[in-house]
Amino acid sequence: MDLDNQNMDLDNQNQYSAGSIQVLEGLEAVRKRPAMYIGDVGQKGLHHLVYEVVDNSIDEALAGHCTHIDCFINENNSITVSDNGRGIPTGMHEKEGRSALEVVMTVLHAGGKFNKDSYKVSGGLHGVGVSCVNALSSNLRVEVHRDGKIFEQEYKIGVPQYDVREIGKTDKTGTFVTFKPDSSIFEETVYHYDILVARLRELAFLNKGIHLSITDKRRKNDDGEFIKQKFYSERGLKEFVEFLDETRDSILSNVIYIDGEKDGIPVEVAMVYNTSYTENVFSYVNNINTHEGGTHLSGFKRGLTRTLKKYAEDSGLLKKVKFEISGDDFREGLTAIISVKVMEPQFEGQTKTKLGNKEVTTAVSQSVSDMLNFYLEENPEQAKRIVQKVILAATARNAATKAREMVQRKTVMSSTGLPGKLSDCSEKDPELCEIFLVEGDSAGGTAKQGRDRAFQAILPLRGKILNVEKAMPYRVFENEEIKNMFTALGVSVGTEDDDRALNLDKLRYHKIVVMCDADVDGSHIATLILTFFFRYMKELVESGYVYIATPPLYLVKKGSNQRYCWDDVERDSVVEEFKAGKDVKVNIQRYKGLGEMNASQLWETTMNPEYRTLRQVTIQNAAEADRVFSMLMGDDVPPRRAFIEENAKYAKIDV
Repeated sequence: MDLDNQNMDLDNQNQYSAGSIQVLEGLEAVRKRPAMYIGDVGQKGLHHLVYEVVDNSIDEALAGHCTHIDCFINENNSITVSDNGRGIPTGMHEKEGRSALEVVMTVLHAGGKFNKDSYKVSGGLHGVGVSCVNALSSNLRVEVHRDGKIFEQEYKIGVPQYDVREIGKTDKTGTFVTFKPDSSIFEETVYHYDILVARLRELAFLNKGIHLSITDKRRKNDDGEFIKQKFYSERGLKEFVEFLDETRDSILSNVIYIDGEKDGIPVEVAMVYNTSYTENVFSYVNNINTHEGGTHLSGFKRGLTRTLKKYAEDSGLLKKVKFEISGDDFREGLTAIISVKVMEPQFEGQTKTKLGNKEVTTAVSQSVSDMLNFYLEENPEQAKRIVQKVILAATARNAATKAREMVQRKTVMSSTGLPGKLSDCSEKDPELCEIFLVEGDSAGGTAKQGRDRAFQAILPLRGKILNVEKAMPYRVFENEEIKNMFTALGVSVGTEDDDRALNLDKLRYHKIVVMCDADVDGSHIATLILTFFFRYMKELVESGYVYIATPPLYLVKKGSNQRYCWDDVERDSVVEEFKAGKDVKVNIQRYKGLGEMNASQLWETTMNPEYRTLRQVTIQNAAEADRVFSMLMGDDVPPRRAFIEENAKYAKIDV
């Protein structure tokens, strides 16, 4: 592996020594309560382990000592992360009486991040990171290249197997960590290449000038080489915004970019306006995606609204507008990235991804105001386009509000407030209730017969619902199927804090299950529904209320024996089992749609909580999700064609 080793600062290297490592507390609780430290023990937590190790390397890069970070998914689903940083110190730790490397790898809250001379800012979970990864791995090996020597240590579930030992000489520096997640902790231990690709790409944009790569050693391309992607960004957030907006039509000739420091807080913002009616603002603190927002996002909104509103009023462009222009109107059709680096971030919120540092609001607000004022004065033509877009957005919002109010008023005034097509359940506790959004009246009828009426509701949807990615907001609220979903679910738009946020106070079901045919049309309908949820009911997805049903593809029969199968591999395995090496006839029934099953089969395979498989819909990476939805469901054909061509080989299409 060719690791470039540039810009090594020997003075700083001397500062980052065994004495820099500070110990705060022990590691005992991690295996007992892993979700407290990594979020969950599902797919999200599994990938979070990788992010923690990569974050350590990113911190080295931010400190100016690392230029290359390489990530490998190995054949056995273990992970290797290597960098060309200074290497974790290996000298004796005075207080602990053992190698500083062992301390970092086995003690919670131990690391150089707490020593302000070692790192100015850092990402990750504030020193929790790599020791957590160690505790939750069945095996972990760390190799350090430092001071002309190679050191190593191995661990099992966080326990060192031997003291740190020297195993060779080197003229390079860096850290190599290989770990295998513990299958007794995690629900699944198979890594998804695409998820890691999205995060490493994001990190490359957020930290310009760093080379990142990911290699999947489980798969090879047509040339017989391992699947690999490299990421490097020269322009950082500017490129990030262009990448996210590549399938949308920009109304500006260039990206508005802000890069400065206020009150010791580095603030970087990139933004552009497009012709869509969706707001896509993504915020980061020390490379952590703060999807709940926080003080930096509030500062951005305040600075943007105040500056644009003053400019629009002073220019006289708002004179003919007969209704109030709100702060939201200034962000419609806006794609923006806000990235701040905070020395001691304080996080709040349910998932600890909401920044609470009060001083950041003013710093971001002033930075945005100053730079935006300058941009508007220097680019009067672009400024005019932005204001015209804002007026258009306000007009559309006005129409959408009226359409939405009609939906919500109709709900209140009607006797039941529920759509006629809804077959409701008798249970009233939302936590116990689930609703199936079913493709077509025929399948809806079967589902109604097969369900458990106590806690399962059925809402049939006629045909393909509106593609909300291309539609004006007021058209969305005029669509019959979408109106039925709003009223059936009991949700409304507008909360005390945000008049555009989804109000979940009267949500009637805590499981919303999309149930479509297992064919191409069914997949398309499911995608249309998910697009609607992502754009207009994202809070449902973020709360973990949205699921996709997985009806079986086959029924395999031999005499009185029968077994349902969900894919070709399972079908072939069951056929072989039934034949038991004999030349006997085995019947295979292929289900093209839900309508081909009778009520008892649908209940048994897809609706019965004891036997069914529901896939929970989650948002691993909000920026990547936004890009994929706009690409697949938007107007721009070439990127969609490229995506289809690239992924066609993985598609299982039954035609």
